[in-house]
Amino acid sequence: MSGNNINTKINFGSETFKRYFANTSWMFVEKIFRILVAFLVGIVLARYLGPDEYGLFNYAISFAGLFTSFANLGMDSIVVRELVKSPNRKDEILGTVFRLRIIGSLVTITLATLTAYLINEPSYNLTLIVIIASSTIFQSSGVIEQFFQSRVEAKYNVYAQSFSFFISAALKILLVLLNKPLIFLALAHAIEYVFLFIGYLYVYKNTKSSLKTWRYDRKTAIEFLKDSWPLLLSGVVISIYMKIDQVMIKSFLTYKDLGYYAVAVKLCEAWYFVPVVISTSVFPAIVNAKNSSQQLYFSRIQKLYDFLALISIGIAIPVTIFSNLIIEILFGNSYQPASSVLTIYIWAGVATFLGVASNQYLITENLTKLSFYRTLLGMIINVLMNLFLIPAYGINGAAFATLISYSVTVFSIYFDKRAREQFYMMFKSIMLVNILKLIKSKIELRKTK
Repeated sequence: MSGNNINTKINFGSETFKRYFANTSWMFVEKIFRILVAFLVGIVLARYLGPDEYGLFNYAISFAGLFTSFANLGMDSIVVRELVKSPNRKDEILGTVFRLRIIGSLVTITLATLTAYLINEPSYNLTLIVIIASSTIFQSSGVIEQFFQSRVEAKYNVYAQSFSFFISAALKILLVLLNKPLIFLALAHAIEYVFLFIGYLYVYKNTKSSLKTWRYDRKTAIEFLKDSWPLLLSGVVISIYMKIDQVMIKSFLTYKDLGYYAVAVKLCEAWYFVPVVISTSVFPAIVNAKNSSQQLYFSRIQKLYDFLALISIGIAIPVTIFSNLIIEILFGNSYQPASSVLTIYIWAGVATFLGVASNQYLITENLTKLSFYRTLLGMIINVLMNLFLIPAYGINGAAFATLISYSVTVFSIYFDKRAREQFYMMFKSIMLVNILKLIKSKIELRKTK
């Protein structure tokens, strides 16, 4: 059958569409509720702890986060792929990856603890880091999450994740009401993953499956490790990219400064699920368009860029204007220095939104190595910019470093001829070229009536 005969329209009445729509709906609704509750709990914690202790809390989380990629070994997508291809090997795959992740989590805890010790972290800081890093042992239950993903049964993952998240959130609020110290909140942060483990075991058992049938296979382990090491390396780069600014702020400035920075970052990153959900939803349509027509393919990508650019700029402008008021209402006057960070950091969202969309193109064109190289470039630029800008401009310098590195990362796509067209398409979307054309045409149409 020729490419021109491919039907790219979605059959909304088909059983396949209903199944995937229901699966996506579960994930989307759960994500919205989790972000909203986490946001509200974060405000409570920030107000309760104050900038100093809130900064220390986020430092411990960021420091441990530098090493957490070793816990899942970059195997998430590989597990799903293999379970879809060979469902009859379920027990062998899950048992093997579970054991590998236990080993990976022990590596994470060891690296985090040893690094913190070698750089002479105070004993209290070291304790917080060890507590948070130790939660990765229970994150090994993520193999059950991948099992349900392979079967397009997201509701079971939602049950387990919601159960653990809301218990952890309630526990943190209770600890605040009881006026407990920071170390208890760190334990509550780690306990979320204990309950996640319990939740996954429960839903897995209720599908008439059992962990007793899982088995480890050395040959499978070696095959998976060979496949996953590039993804593990990519995960390490991304972890450093996302966490290093907060670790470096602590090194150059104070915990109080980090507290200001952390609340601004959380406000900005709360929006980052939007491009992921939208891009994931339209990805099948983009792939189908490629099989049908190059013109339709690029048209759909351009529309995705335009839409995400419009949303991200639409978020950034009012946040920039009302940053002082937003910080004051949500966190109080003690966090006012965060408003200048918020004004700068929120614009990194434009690059983030477009970067998520352009990754869909790179996946479609099998240019995943390019995605890794530009992330690596961004990490290097981010570290270097932080080294120069934090001592000179404080937390605002860290925000500028993020804005610059995110932007360079996304638009470095220009330097690869195979993807250069995407640079021009994203630039058009930022300039709102097509949006302005649409508005102009509608105004002219009204005039002619």
